[in-house]
Amino acid sequence: MTGDGFMGPPWRMDWTLKAQAVRDALPEHVRKTIDAVRAELVTAKDPYFRGVDTDVDLPEGMKVQPVRSDLPKGSRVFLFDHGHGWLHYTFVRRTEDPQIIVEEVFWQ
Repeated sequence: MTGDGFMGPPWRMDWTLKAQAVRDALPEHVRKTIDAVRAELVTAKDPYFRGVDTDVDLPEGMKVQPVRSDLPKGSRVFLFDHGHGWLHYTFVRRTEDPQIIVEEVFWQ
């Protein structure tokens, strides 16, 4: 738990059934990349990566950005494989049991 009363990483991650099905249907090397994305998200101090250059420490080819710039606490897109794929997710920040919810997975 952090000093502000909120739990900290590692965060719990849930997947919608559709996102999990898409992930499971992808080639193995892409699933491994998604597993690396998952590891970055669940261990991030702030899964929204708010602020200037907060995603600078991510591995090469990964980047996080808001779905809508006018909603700073809204959904995020985690780009991976140099933009060939993404995870669309939200972070539900609660005092107990905060979690990341993956809503969509895409790779081309």
